[in-house]
Amino acid sequence: MPFDADELENGARAATGLDDFGSPYYREGLERIVDALNTEADLNDIGRVIQHATISNALIQRLKVEETYRQHPEIDDEVIGGPVFVIGLPRTGTTALSQLVAADPQFRSLRTWESQAPTPPPEAATQHTDPRIAAAEAGLKMLDDMFPLMKTMHNSEATAATECQDLMGMSFRTFHFDGAVRAPGYLAWLMDCDMRETYTFHRRVLRLLQWHCPPTLWHLKTPVHMFALDALVEAYPNAKFLWSHRDPAKVMGSVCSLIQYVRSWSSDRDDPRELGAEQLDSWVEAVRRAMDFRTRMGDERFADVSFADLQTDPVRTLQDSYERLGLSFTDAASDAVRQWAEGHKPGSRGAHDYDLAEYGLTSEGVRERFADYLAAYDATA
Repeated sequence: MPFDADELENGARAATGLDDFGSPYYREGLERIVDALNTEADLNDIGRVIQHATISNALIQRLKVEETYRQHPEIDDEVIGGPVFVIGLPRTGTTALSQLVAADPQFRSLRTWESQAPTPPPEAATQHTDPRIAAAEAGLKMLDDMFPLMKTMHNSEATAATECQDLMGMSFRTFHFDGAVRAPGYLAWLMDCDMRETYTFHRRVLRLLQWHCPPTLWHLKTPVHMFALDALVEAYPNAKFLWSHRDPAKVMGSVCSLIQYVRSWSSDRDDPRELGAEQLDSWVEAVRRAMDFRTRMGDERFADVSFADLQTDPVRTLQDSYERLGLSFTDAASDAVRQWAEGHKPGSRGAHDYDLAEYGLTSEGVRERFADYLAAYDATA
């Protein structure tokens, strides 16, 4: 049976007893990804289950967010501090950089367990014992058991900072859908769609999360923010950015390998050369847009972080980045960041092996496509 947007919505209504999805903005993205799942993704049986669960949860959480605001409209008065966003090409150390910032007690981060289920709003007194933590841990364990190679590619923990994909997914406008399944039609639409309401809904969820659970100075992360920084800053006028840099020739093979593995959960289709061309085009465009945004907005919002520096001296690297952005790097921050770094040494989760040539790419060809980026920033590591 094909996926159907109306049936998915009705299932979410039945699961919650709720009916208000808020602004109809989300619906076009839902219809686009449903069409891609039906016509482009070549889903296997497991993939149908995974994608049905992913879309259903996004709809369920959207309903619950809107219901929470209906009951507590005062949440809309919450003021978001910052935020500081970690951006950069995937596989450039964005996860490690994000976790280092999350260790700093002055920041509020989006944690995996609350990203997956933001309602009811978390409470400061129970944030470390909330039953959603155990549920998230069980889900991650099941994922590790089913797809064990993932542990060598990407680290996910229930209580650790995570990417913004769930929040953006509630508007059905996120590149993470393309990361999970082959969806070229959806990707082409996503490249040029209006992302402004995606970020206002993103902000809506952050307000809910901080309402009873401070601090209110936020740190957030995902490489896909680079595609729509103007829309992001419209929602967050005081946003600042930590931009991680690494040689794209060392990045793209890792990016493709990760996506190839994740897509293999949902589909038996395997065309690495198609994947290589798609991902290269997408991330060249992401960097082009981010560089254009930076040129227009000025360097004051940005601190550049070298992957090599992050690997060899993470504490000093973060301190320098804070100084660049006008942030305070306290003794408490230094101690917490150092402790996290000592417990998460590079390579401690095993080796992630990949071959750039498998994806029809060469180091020289990749660097040529990123020539403007390489000329502008230190990405030689």
